[in-house]
Amino acid sequence: MYRGMGFSRGGARGEDEAQIVGAETPRFAAQNWIKPFINNKLASALSEPILFRLAGGGRAYGYPATVIADFCDAVLEARAASATGPRQAGIVQRCEMLVRGFARVGIIALVDEATGYQSERDRDELHRILAAYLSEERLAWAKRFPDEFYKQIYRLKGWTWPVTGRAKPPVLGHITNDIVYDRLPPGVLDALRERNPVDEDTKRRRWRHHQFLSQDFGQPDLRDHLLQVIAIARISRTWDAFKRNMDSAFPKRGAQAQLDLNID
Repeated sequence: MYRGMGFSRGGARGEDEAQIVGAETPRFAAQNWIKPFINNKLASALSEPILFRLAGGGRAYGYPATVIADFCDAVLEARAASATGPRQAGIVQRCEMLVRGFARVGIIALVDEATGYQSERDRDELHRILAAYLSEERLAWAKRFPDEFYKQIYRLKGWTWPVTGRAKPPVLGHITNDIVYDRLPPGVLDALRERNPVDEDTKRRRWRHHQFLSQDFGQPDLRDHLLQVIAIARISRTWDAFKRNMDSAFPKRGAQAQLDLNID
């Protein structure tokens, strides 16, 4: 936002936050020429930034994406009221360019939705994901699910471990779909079921789902996911706590992640 608008950075919020990227107060919003055009909604968003973790490490403050459009509106309102001068000319120009860009993207999205093309674009994106994630041919079987994965499920379910005699309970397949395959990219589980259908005679799938995951993307992602599932299981004391933690860390498509502040 600073780079896009051409503003200089303000002072830090406090000594305890001096090491947090983006912790400076947005002084640009308090300047006399723009301040009268900052409405309450925008002022509230600017005064309460969101603290988040950076992908590369560390923490930073950010704003909802719509703040940029709202601030551009405020700048253009200031220009219309003749509140800007030569010093703000560059800022006004940038905001006008951004608003035009937002309008162009907005009208494309509006037309796509009205014509149904948005669905076609979503399908194209899904096809690209599945093409990279799934294998064209069934891979040879190899042990992908470590014993620790099942050991933690048995512990949380109160089942006896190690398994003796009969094979794993049938419900374990439903649990695996729920906490593993259904948390992979959207469409993957449906595609796996198509490639690995239930046999009409045995009422079981002939192969393992993971045999249809690609070696470049699908298999590594499954491995990483299983390691994270095991870690979440280890810190959970009950099955209900584990499910809440899973839903917070890996919400299913269409579900809203819940932040559980209770330690179970």
